[in-house]
Amino acid sequence: MLSKLKLNQLYFKDTSFVNLMTKRIFNVLLVANPYDAFMLEDDGRIDEKIFNEYMNLSLRYPPRFTQVSTEEETWKQLANTTFDLVICMPGTDNSDTFEIARSIKNKYSHIPLVVLTPFSHGITARMEHEDLSIFEYVFCWLGNTDLLVSIIKLIEDKMNLEHDVKEVGVQMIMLVEDSIRFYSSVLPNLYKFVLKQSQEFATEALNAHQRTLRMRGRPKIVLTRTYEEAMDLYNKYEKNVLGIITDARYPRGGVVDPMAGIKLLAEIRSRDPFIPLILQSSEVDNKVYAGRYDASFVDKNSKKMNIDLREIISEHFGFGDFIFRNPDTFEEVARVRNLKELQNIIFSIPKESLLYHISRNHVSRWLYSRAMFPPAEFLKQITWKSLQDIDAHRRIIFEAIVKYRKMKNQGVVAVFQRDRFDRYSNFARIGEGSLGGKGRGLAFIDNMVKRHIEFDEFENATVVIPKTVVLCTDIFDEFMDTNGLYQVALSDADDDTILKAFLRAKLPDRLVEDFFAFFDVVKSPIAIRSSSLLEDSHYQPFAGIYSTYMIPYLEDKYEMLRMLSDAIKGVYASVYYRDSKAYMQATSNVIDQEKMAVILQEVVGTQYGDRFYPSISGVARSLNYYPIGDETAEEGTVSLALGLGKYIVDGGLTLRICPYHPNQVLQTSEMEIALRETQTRFYALDLKNTGHNFSLDDGFNLLKLPVKEADNDGALNFIASTYDPYDMVIRDGIYPGGRKLITFANVLQHDVFPLPRILQLAQEYGQSEMRRPVEIEFAVTLNAQKKTGVFYLLQIRPMVDIKAVLDEDLNLIKDENVLLRSNNSLGHGIMEDIHDIIYVKTEGYTASNNPTIAYEIEKMNRKFLDEGKHYILVGPGRWGSSDSWLGIPVKWPHISAARIIVEAGLTNYRVDPSQGTHFFQNLTSFGVGYFTINSYMNDGVYNQDILNAQPAVEETQFIRHVRFDNPLIVKMDGKKKQGVVMLPE
Repeated sequence: MLSKLKLNQLYFKDTSFVNLMTKRIFNVLLVANPYDAFMLEDDGRIDEKIFNEYMNLSLRYPPRFTQVSTEEETWKQLANTTFDLVICMPGTDNSDTFEIARSIKNKYSHIPLVVLTPFSHGITARMEHEDLSIFEYVFCWLGNTDLLVSIIKLIEDKMNLEHDVKEVGVQMIMLVEDSIRFYSSVLPNLYKFVLKQSQEFATEALNAHQRTLRMRGRPKIVLTRTYEEAMDLYNKYEKNVLGIITDARYPRGGVVDPMAGIKLLAEIRSRDPFIPLILQSSEVDNKVYAGRYDASFVDKNSKKMNIDLREIISEHFGFGDFIFRNPDTFEEVARVRNLKELQNIIFSIPKESLLYHISRNHVSRWLYSRAMFPPAEFLKQITWKSLQDIDAHRRIIFEAIVKYRKMKNQGVVAVFQRDRFDRYSNFARIGEGSLGGKGRGLAFIDNMVKRHIEFDEFENATVVIPKTVVLCTDIFDEFMDTNGLYQVALSDADDDTILKAFLRAKLPDRLVEDFFAFFDVVKSPIAIRSSSLLEDSHYQPFAGIYSTYMIPYLEDKYEMLRMLSDAIKGVYASVYYRDSKAYMQATSNVIDQEKMAVILQEVVGTQYGDRFYPSISGVARSLNYYPIGDETAEEGTVSLALGLGKYIVDGGLTLRICPYHPNQVLQTSEMEIALRETQTRFYALDLKNTGHNFSLDDGFNLLKLPVKEADNDGALNFIASTYDPYDMVIRDGIYPGGRKLITFANVLQHDVFPLPRILQLAQEYGQSEMRRPVEIEFAVTLNAQKKTGVFYLLQIRPMVDIKAVLDEDLNLIKDENVLLRSNNSLGHGIMEDIHDIIYVKTEGYTASNNPTIAYEIEKMNRKFLDEGKHYILVGPGRWGSSDSWLGIPVKWPHISAARIIVEAGLTNYRVDPSQGTHFFQNLTSFGVGYFTINSYMNDGVYNQDILNAQPAVEETQFIRHVRFDNPLIVKMDGKKKQGVVMLPE
C-alpha cells in the first residue's frame, strides 16, 4: 500500500546545481618574507601549480596569489584589490607576520586568515606564546601544493555549507582532529579523493556544461578541533552527514580528553545506527572501542595510513562503484557503476544481499555521494522498517530511478553516448555544431513540457516529444568537405543529378555504431527531417522547403542503415535543389551560409499489418484570423487529420477546431457539410517499401489510402462517426455499415482523451515563451483497449506570415479614403495587387435573379483564372447559400479568383453575416478575406457611387466589372475583425 502511495507522490524536481558553491575564493594574499615565499613556491610557480592542480580535478576558477613581505606592501595591495583569503607564513627571524595579521584582522574583520608554517623547533616554540584566535586554521607546510588547494576548498566549503545543505541537501564529511601536522596531511588526501570521485560521478551528466555544474554537488569537508565543535555541527546537520572521521584524543570541556573521540562515537551511534564512522588513533588499544561502536579503525602510525583511510572512505561513504555483497561471506555478488546499471540489475540482486544494503541506507548514501539528491532523499525515507517487503523495495528503487532519469533527460540536449542511450533518453546530439531551427524548436518544447507540471497531470494522457537524435551541422560540413560535394551542389545541375552525387558519397564511419545504438532503442520507423540554420529561424518562413523522409523499422540493421544513410544524404541534397536555390535568392540568403542539421526521430504511430500511421496528426496555431461564432482570434485554431501529417501540409481536407470550443465544429454542424467537408483519404508509411526506389520525392514510400482502409485496420475507434443513410443522421462512434466520417467526436466532445486541454496548454505556453504567435505540429497515438493516449509534440515555430505584418490601427483611416470598410471581417494581412472589382448592381435587385447572377459571375471568374488575376467580389446576401432566396448560390470554383468577398446588405434585403461558412475551408487555406457590411445601418462603408461612376470593363443586366489603374490596397486586422479596401491613390 505504502509503495503505491509513495510512488504517486514521486515528483522529482531537478536539482539546480547553479545555485551551489556560489561563494568563491578568487584572490589570495600571501604574507611572507621573500625567502619563505620562494621556498613555498619552490621556484616561483605557485599560480601555475595551482592552475594545473585545478585543471586535473576539472575545477574552474583557480584563485590568484599576490605575495607581499612588508607591512606597507600589504596595505597597498589591500587598498587596491578585494582579497578573499589571507595566508600568513611566519618566518623564524621576526614576528612581523603576526603583527601584520593582527592589524589586517582589525581593519578587515571579514577576511579569513590562515597560518601556514614550516614546522621547525624555533617556530613551534614561538607559536606557543602567540594568540592564534584570530586565525581560522593553522596549517603545517610540508612542501606540497595540494595543501593550498585544500585550504582554499576547506574555506569555500565552510562559506557555502549552510546554504547548500538547505538548498538541495548537499552532504558533509566531518573530520574531528586537533593535531595540526595530522590534518595538514590528511586534508589534501581527502580532498583529492572526493574531487576525483566527483569527477567520476559527473559523467552521469548529459553534457559538458551539466558535468561542470554537477561537481558543485560534491560532499563538503568540514574540519572541527574540539568535541563541542563537532557535536554542534552534527546537531545542526544530522540529516546530511555522509560520514565522520575522528581522532581519539582532543579537547572536551576545555581540557584534552584522551577519550573524547570515543565519547563522540558513542553519542552519534546512539542516534544513528548506520552512519559510517572512522576512528583514527596512534594508540592501537583504541581499536576495541572502534569495534564496540561499529566504526572502522585506522592506525595513525601505519606507513600507509593515507591509503587505508582512502579505502575505508571509498567503501563506506558511498563513493565509487556500488558493490552488492553477500552479507555472510562479504563476497561481491554484483557491481554497478552508474544509475542505468543499477536500474537494469535491481530485480536480479539476491534477496539477502539487497536486504543487507537497504536496511543500512547504502543505496541512498551512494546516490547522495553522487549528488543525486532527489532520489536519495526519497529512498532514504523508505526504510526497511517502514516497508518490510523486498519486492516492493525493488520496485520502488526501480521506479525512482526511472522517474529521475526521465526527469533528467527531459528538456536537456544530451551528448549522444552509445552505452548510455536507452529508452529513457529523450534528446541527444551527435557532433558539436548547431542543432538547426527544428532541432532548437524541439529542445525548446521538451524543456517547456518539463517546466510546466500541468502537462504531467492527466490521468490517461502523457505529453512528450518523440525520441530524437540530432546530427549537428558540423557533420554536414564534414560530409560536404570529405566528399568534395560543393562543386556539383552549387552548380546548375538538375535535382536528380545532385541527389545521385550525394547518394554516392559516404557518411563518416564513426556514425555507424551510433546509428545501431539508436535503432536498438527506438524499434519503430524513423523520420529523417531537415533542421537547417535558416529554417524556422524566427523571421523567415523556410518551413517545408527541404525534404523529410521516413523509413520503416527492419530487423536487419544493415538494411536499415542503408535506408537511413540514403535518407540523410537525401535531406542534405535537398539544400541544393532548384527550388531551394530559387527560394534562397527570393529571400536574399546566401546558399553557402545554409547549413543543415538532420533530425532522426521515431515516427509516431501504430503498426497495422504493413502500414504505420498515428491516430491523429495536427497543426495548432495560437492565433486564428478566421474566428467564427463565439471564438476569439486569441483562442487559436487547430487542424486535425487521421494518419501522417503530410496530409495536412499537402492541403488535404482537415477538421478545423478551436481548442476552447471543441463542441462547436463547423464542419460537423450540418450533415450535408459533414459529408462534403471531412477527410476522405489519409497517408500511411508503407512498411514493405525498403527504399530501393529512393527518389527526389520524399513521399515515395507513403501510401495515400481511402478512410475505409483505416476502418478495416480498426484504427478509427475514437476518431470517427458513422453516417446512417436510412435515418439520414450521423452517429458519434463506429457502427456497422454506413460511411465513416473523421469527426474526432469522442476525443473532442466525449472526453475520451484530453486533446483540447493539452492543445490549450501547448498554445498558451508556446506563445508566452516564444513571445509571439506560434505554430505547433503534433501527433497522437490512442490505445483503444486502455483508453489512454500519448500526445507527441513534433515541432514548434513562430507563425510567420509575410502578409501578416500589420501594425496600423484601421480605425484611424478616414471614411472618405475607403471604398469598403467592414467591422466584421475575417482574414488578416495586406494585399497590394488587386485592380478589379465585380459587384452586383443594387438598383432593381431582387433575389429571384440570384441563380442567373451566379452563372454570370462564374463566366467572369473563368477569365480571371485564365489571366492569373484576382478581384474583389461584392454582392447582397449570403454568398454560396444553397437557398437562392438568402443569397447568390455560387460554389467555390465559380468565384475562386476572388481575394476578398463582401456580403453587403441592402435596406430591403438585410442579412445576418454568414461569415463565409460555406467556403470556410477555402477561405482559410487561400487566405481570402470575407467582409460583412450593412452600411444602411451605419455598420461599415460601401461607396457604391464611386464604382457606378467608373467606366465598366464588362457589364451585364445584373453585374458590373470595373478596373482601376492604381491598385486597391486591402488591409485586414484579423485580431480586431476589421478590414478596409482603400480608394486608389
